[in-house]
Amino acid sequence: MGEPIRLCSGAEAVRKFSKAGWAVSRSKGSHVMLVKQGYQWTLSVPQHKKLGPGLLKKLVRQAELDADEFNAL
Repeated sequence: MGEPIRLCSGAEAVRKFSKAGWAVSRSKGSHVMLVKQGYQWTLSVPQHKKLGPGLLKKLVRQAELDADEFNAL
């Protein structure tokens, strides 16, 4: 079993998802929307100083990554 997801800020999460091939499609209020060709999900990442573990886990799962891949980005 791998290590747990390391918590990060919303801005850092957007950078990590961008490295994984996700692109910023728009920004509305304090949320950044990310899309990726061929995926059914639009990731909505709040721009908080620290994302909660449940939200981060959900976003990583929707992006079809695992914790080790996300931490390595």
